[in-house]
Amino acid sequence: MARPRPVPVAGTYPIDTGTAELAPDPISGGWLLQINGTHSSHIDDDPHVLDFEYLRQMAAVIEDRHPTQARLSVLHLGGAACALPRYLAATFPQSRHVAVEIDAELARLVREWFDLPRAPRLRIRVGDARAVLESLQSDTREVVVRDAFESDRTPTHLTTVEFTRAVKRVLTPTGLYLANCGDTRDLGRVRADAAALAEVFDHIALIADPAMFKGRRTGNVVIAGSDGPLDPSPTLVRRLLSDPLPARVIAGDEASAFGSGQARHDPPTASGGSRDETADNQIM
Repeated sequence: MARPRPVPVAGTYPIDTGTAELAPDPISGGWLLQINGTHSSHIDDDPHVLDFEYLRQMAAVIEDRHPTQARLSVLHLGGAACALPRYLAATFPQSRHVAVEIDAELARLVREWFDLPRAPRLRIRVGDARAVLESLQSDTREVVVRDAFESDRTPTHLTTVEFTRAVKRVLTPTGLYLANCGDTRDLGRVRADAAALAEVFDHIALIADPAMFKGRRTGNVVIAGSDGPLDPSPTLVRRLLSDPLPARVIAGDEASAFGSGQARHDPPTASGGSRDETADNQIM
């Protein structure tokens, strides 16, 4: 017997890290999730619909590199409502996903609210993203996605060179790292993130609305790193340009220029993440 489809209920809910507000999206349809007042996730009834442009950009890169029948193993650092894991599980039916979410109550709620794939297709692991990452075996993931935020920015311990080296360790030799960086018009966070990836990976690329690269707006930049080539294919370029929010991809020397700034490093006495690293043993 098929399990009943979850029925979300709009409202504000207490979670371990504050509050989660779930509301119908009056513009795009589906459901909009806010965490502590910040837009976090959008979930449509159709898993193939991604409302946030940076998620569409990430999906485009992954689909450009892998056929849909590929047996991908993907690690998502930052879970929220699991929009991208849900999309990729539908697009790559043989793929397997682990989403790491720091907030146990939020993880429980999104399982209750949304029609998410069940284990082993999608596991939600509760814990600090870095602590979980560092506990994993080497060469076990084709893709690692970083989409973790505190308010409007990525926690610092998930942006350093040492963290990026830990990402590379769990990737297969030509695996792909995709990092979502939210930034203001000065692009300081983007340049520091790009510098960390450039120090660790042989190739980097950046994707964003062209106005973002010109410092004309606040928004998100997707930064990709790999030891395999990242030169965009004509198909990927066309897909990004035809998006409802057209995007530009920067690779090669131009991307290296973005990554020529000052990368962040762990403090000398730090051994890893700044959160409680014992809370990573719950799987949903």
